[in-house]
Amino acid sequence: AILDLGLTLEYLETKGVPVLGYNTDKLPAFFTRTSDFKVDYNVKTPLDIAKIVKAKRDYHLEGGVLVTNPIPEEYSLPAEYINAEIDKAIAEMEAKGIRGKDETPFLLAKIVELTGGKSLEANIHLIMNNAKLGALAAVEYAKLRK
Repeated sequence: AILDLGLTLEYLETKGVPVLGYNTDKLPAFFTRTSDFKVDYNVKTPLDIAKIVKAKRDYHLEGGVLVTNPIPEEYSLPAEYINAEIDKAIAEMEAKGIRGKDETPFLLAKIVELTGGKSLEANIHLIMNNAKLGALAAVEYAKLRK
């Protein structure tokens, strides 16, 4: 329900998916700029991302590439704050016996409620920031293919 970053990184490694951090050595989380986990490579530009993706495709390497991009600083929530709110939401979910496919919608709605909408605003800016970086990397990739 709430992403287990360590387990996710372990799974990606077994599948041969490199984890790139855009101008970061630490894996960003959804509501904060960093976590306790390291990325495989720190990439500095959209061109760097494009070159890595192109090389992976040129050499017919299986799997994708995960590009992680920190939330803009002004929208990042303090880790202690958001983690405490997530813990409260999980405790309530467990107390109510919510399981399976109902977990994620409950937790996301509860976290929005507990943070007074701050988590939703942070997540929206994360998505917009990711779309911007994805577009810039796509342009660079298209140039490399010519």
